[in-house]
Amino acid sequence: MTQALAQAVEWYVRLHDSGATPATRAQWQAWLDADPLHAKAWARVENLQQRMSLAPPGFAVATLEEARQHRRAAVKTIGLLLGVGVLGWGGYRVSVPDADYRTSVGQRKQITLSDGSLLMLDADTRVDVRFSTQQRLIILRQGTILVETAKDSRALSVQSAEGQIKALGTRFTVRQGDGITRVAVEAHAVEVCPRSAPGQALRVAAGQAVSFSAVGTGPLQPAAEQGSAWTRGMLVALDWRLDELLVELSRYRHGFLTCSSDVAGLRLTGTFLLDDLEGALANLQDSLPVRVRRLTRYWVRIERRTA
Repeated sequence: MTQALAQAVEWYVRLHDSGATPATRAQWQAWLDADPLHAKAWARVENLQQRMSLAPPGFAVATLEEARQHRRAAVKTIGLLLGVGVLGWGGYRVSVPDADYRTSVGQRKQITLSDGSLLMLDADTRVDVRFSTQQRLIILRQGTILVETAKDSRALSVQSAEGQIKALGTRFTVRQGDGITRVAVEAHAVEVCPRSAPGQALRVAAGQAVSFSAVGTGPLQPAAEQGSAWTRGMLVALDWRLDELLVELSRYRHGFLTCSSDVAGLRLTGTFLLDDLEGALANLQDSLPVRVRRLTRYWVRIERRTA
C-alpha cells in the first residue's frame, strides 16, 4: 500500500501540473485500473484533497499550492500529509453547524438548560437537546460534554452513538469517540446501556469511568484525575506520551500538530493552559529534548532537538 500511495501522490501532482495533457490522464487511468490497491490509494489522495478544501482560508495555499511550484516539493508535502494519519488530522476537524449547541476547534461553552441543568461543551462538540413532558434527553453528536443535573421529576439521559447514559442525580462527563463512548462520573452515579445490548446495563459510581461500544461495556476503571480540567481551561497530563498529548492539544488548535516517530514515546507530566497553546509548545521545548518546527502557520511539527 505504501508504494501505491507514493505512486498516487505522484499522479496527483502530475495531473495538476500545468503541463498535463489528455495523454497524461490516459496514462493515469491505465495505472488506476491496473490494481485495486491503486484505486484505494487514489481514494485516500482524493479524500485528502477534499478535506484540505475545508481548511481555514490560506491553509491549503500555504501547504499545497506553494509546494506545487516544484514537483518534488509537492510530492513530499502531500506524502507527509497522507502519513500524519489520525494524529495529524485530529488537529483539524470541521464541525457541521446542524446542532442545537456547538463549539468549534479551540472553543468551549457553558449552557444552563431550561430545567436548570448545567451543560458544558468542550472543543469541537455538537449537541442536541430534546426535553418533553416525559423525559430530558441530551444527544451527543460529537465531542465531549460535562453534565451537572438539576432536580426534576423527569429522567435525564445522554445519548451517544453507542447507547445511553442515564443520570442518577449526578455530575459526569461523556466523550464520543470512533465507535466508543467514554463516561467518567464525578458525583453520584449513572447507568450505561449499550445500544445493541440493553441487558448489559452497568452502574458507574462516583470516581469510576467506563468505555462502551454498541454491543457491550468495558471494565470499570478509576476516573482520571483532573479529567474535567478542560472545563477550567486546563489540560492535565500525568505521565502521558508526547503523541498522546499532541492529540489532545490538537482539539484546541486549527491545523496540524504532529511529532516525529523518534520523540512520540517521550513521557511527560504537566498542566497546560488551553487558551495559551503557544505557551504550551514553548513548555515542551523547555522540558523535553525537542524543538518546535513551524512548517507553516497551521502546520507544527515536534522534532528531536539536535546539539
